[in-house]
Amino acid sequence: MTIMAERVSEELTRQVSKVSQSVFDGSRLRVVLLVDVYDGAQQQFLKAYEKLCNQVASVPGHVSDQLCQSIENPSQWLITSEWESAPPFLDWVNSEEHVEMVKPLHGCVRDTRSLRFHVVRETGVGVERSPHRRLQNAPRIGDGLIRHALTFTVRPGSEEKVQKILADYRSPEPRVDDSTRLCRTSLFMHGNRVVRAIEVRGDLLAALRHVARQPEVRAVEEAINPYLEQDRDLNDQESARIFFTRAALPAVHHVTTDAMAWGERCALYYPAVPGRGMRLAELLAQYDEMVAEDPTSPVLRSTIFQRDDVVVRLLDLREESGVQPVVPPSAHAAELKSLLAGEASRMTLVTDRRSNA
Repeated sequence: MTIMAERVSEELTRQVSKVSQSVFDGSRLRVVLLVDVYDGAQQQFLKAYEKLCNQVASVPGHVSDQLCQSIENPSQWLITSEWESAPPFLDWVNSEEHVEMVKPLHGCVRDTRSLRFHVVRETGVGVERSPHRRLQNAPRIGDGLIRHALTFTVRPGSEEKVQKILADYRSPEPRVDDSTRLCRTSLFMHGNRVVRAIEVRGDLLAALRHVARQPEVRAVEEAINPYLEQDRDLNDQESARIFFTRAALPAVHHVTTDAMAWGERCALYYPAVPGRGMRLAELLAQYDEMVAEDPTSPVLRSTIFQRDDVVVRLLDLREESGVQPVVPPSAHAAELKSLLAGEASRMTLVTDRRSNA
């Protein structure tokens, strides 16, 4: 992206009073997976896909899928799938079942890239007559940032050592390439759980790979290895892949009421009853949407991250405004409390780094 294009993007951001991104609007989801297969492994890949396809067909919320091969480069494949909505897909893709399902693909795939889209409009025979084909009502307005998080646990008793390691490292180079840069990284801990939230402008996958290659980050990762509850070997591609797959904590909802203001950053951790993490995240999202309509609210931004039974609510609050209640007072407060497996708690901020690059 050129400097002029970035200035235009920033000017448009200033004009937007409310930014909202969510997986909870009920519309259908189209998932696109770009796959680069090793030369000579096409038949092995096709066999692994057919087995995976039969397993996915029984997953709740799955509608259909399609496998395509490039007419120009036989190593390039495209997998598309349709889902009734985003939540059932995210429940599946973030599950241990999915981790095991896709293992046969790893030996024949050089690289993958996953893209997820809500269906906004479509044409076709019978489309308008189908009562089950829900579409996104209106396009959402973004702010040019992609939000993602990682979470993992460390061995009990090692928390202070890990916190010091995570607080003391030198920030990596924020510029990834001409179109991608790291904008903000926030690290939190609660008990033995670590959450690292990042904000990226541009290509998230390129940014994650860039960070992983930085010597200062690599040194931190190696330093905390002995304290991790889940063993990993960063020099082993499969070990690293499985660790970061399990550690991924996707953003399922984000709302911004003032794109230009900075505030006090805090994170709230909500341990969900097994199997109820997505519903808990949805209730928090509904509350934050309501808060965004209140001009007196101290909340500038809220992002909800969820994977399995881990739900984290990242807030930017107006300075000296005080912290929002951990369990928000809303019409769904009783249900929300019933979905908690333990106390919701404010996490300890380890480090918060912003880049102006």
